[in-house]
Amino acid sequence: MVAGAPGSIGPVTGGEPRHGWLATAPRFPAPDGAPVHAAIARWLTELIGRGDLVPGDRLPREDQFAASLGVSRMTLRQALGTLERKGTLERTSGRSGGTFVREPRIECDLTGMAGFTEQMRRAHLRAGARVVSAVTVPANATVATALSVQRGEPAYEIVRVRTARREPLAIERSYFPVGPFPDLLQLGLSGSLYALLARHYGQRPTSAEESLEPVIARQDEADLLKVDVGSPLMLITRTAFTNAGLAVEFARDLFRPDRIKVSLQTGIGRTVPSRTPDAYDPP
Repeated sequence: MVAGAPGSIGPVTGGEPRHGWLATAPRFPAPDGAPVHAAIARWLTELIGRGDLVPGDRLPREDQFAASLGVSRMTLRQALGTLERKGTLERTSGRSGGTFVREPRIECDLTGMAGFTEQMRRAHLRAGARVVSAVTVPANATVATALSVQRGEPAYEIVRVRTARREPLAIERSYFPVGPFPDLLQLGLSGSLYALLARHYGQRPTSAEESLEPVIARQDEADLLKVDVGSPLMLITRTAFTNAGLAVEFARDLFRPDRIKVSLQTGIGRTVPSRTPDAYDPP
């Protein structure tokens, strides 16, 4: 095969692996008229989807890769940049740097009431939790409104870093009313808090009002999540209710969108139970 023709690559030296998947490269521009960089990104996505490229695989050097596809380095960089922004690829610098296939993002479905622990179980991962703080605080206006308590009334604040594969993925900042949950902070807080509420107090959250908002990481958040200050994060604000309508949790969770994919299923006729702040079963 002639060097520079699509599907070829120059001599491989320095211990670089040969890239047999390059033989599947289509001709560019694509027959459907898609921009060349978009067609390259689509082709690489297909390779990853069917397992020809797996997490940790290193792509060829840009000059070799571009020559093998018969495209310019600028066009190739556009394609790689698109996949990097989606979290599919990661580019690193240094002697051992390059462009690598990343672990796929973990999908978290907000449709049901599955917490982080259950979401990770569905992804065949073991969830971890590091308690940053667990204290009783006076409810501010936002917390008081969400939990239907008086402003200044005591509320539990629990802040945790949630992990999978020992990698920090989210910061959970949850508030709970003290009345239904006496001595909550004395219990083990490293597992599922929803399971804890159900097991110890007979109060199982069954529905929630949630909103999503893009934000950027502040210094303290960046330190906990091991990302750069100013990195994009996804803020999910949630108020969880029991079947009786008791607001049992107000939370502000920060997720890393480079590692977590948030999904939501919608349907006609779904409703949230009406709020009845005084309705709860004594523990």
